[in-house]
Amino acid sequence: MMSDDPDKPGPAAPAASQVASQAASPVAACPICGKPRLPQFRPFCSKRCADVDLNRWLSGVYAVPVTEDDDEDGDAVDRNEEGGR
Repeated sequence: MMSDDPDKPGPAAPAASQVASQAASPVAACPICGKPRLPQFRPFCSKRCADVDLNRWLSGVYAVPVTEDDDEDGDAVDRNEEGGR
């Protein structure tokens, strides 16, 4: 039962780290296989899943889309006019 006396301290409030950990979402899933992530292989669950992801990047399965940049005057850049870069 709680005391109504304002001078008497009540139960200690939980530390900020405890509150943050309680409010955190459940362990996120590995993006490759869906198992729970492990800190040493973050964001994956194992070295195997990390290697699978690396292989996908190196073999071109994953690609970052690229768009052609316009020149300062609004014309499309012709790569042949830039000195063969």
